[in-house]
Amino acid sequence: MAKGQAERLFPCIESLLSKAGLGWKDIGRIGVGTGPGNFTGIRISVSSARGLAMSLGIGAVGVSCFDALAYGSNGPVLCAIHAPQGRVYVQGMRMKVDLQPRMVAIEDMPSNLNEPGLTCLGSAGAMVSEKLGCARKSAAFPTALAIARIADERRYGDDTPPSPLYLKPADARPFKISAPVMLDETREASMAADSDIPASPTR
Repeated sequence: MAKGQAERLFPCIESLLSKAGLGWKDIGRIGVGTGPGNFTGIRISVSSARGLAMSLGIGAVGVSCFDALAYGSNGPVLCAIHAPQGRVYVQGMRMKVDLQPRMVAIEDMPSNLNEPGLTCLGSAGAMVSEKLGCARKSAAFPTALAIARIADERRYGDDTPPSPLYLKPADARPFKISAPVMLDETREASMAADSDIPASPTR
């Protein structure tokens, strides 16, 4: 969807529950993707999961797209997801090099990341595997299913509320507007006298 995700999210969940013969009270735990990805989409999903979890009195687990991609895999993997402007979000799992989540341009990918048995996963996996000269595979599970399984496995783990994984700043920027000037009573009275406007009554 290009827009309208916030309005459609809960009706979609309700429809899915109905098809399964379930209701809101049957949900025992919530798994939510935390990114990286679209800034607004991540914010909608995480805030919705937290609000729903609070209203139902259940736990919510945040799962990164990297963890979802790597779920069910073996050996060293490099998760790669398309990012804006020809860049990619990457994270290494079980690699010799400690590759933490980041956003990089394909041409800036270090050539020394390849290692025996390394596999690239994700929407940008083909591009990265060609750059590094390593194998490329599909994820073992669909993203939603992987998130659900990971959330269930973390049932008795940390119950810290999920938070977004942002690897780039938001494209939108708030306007920088100066704070309004506050007039003290003396200055206000003086201005009122000059303009024949009654001053505000003293409190």
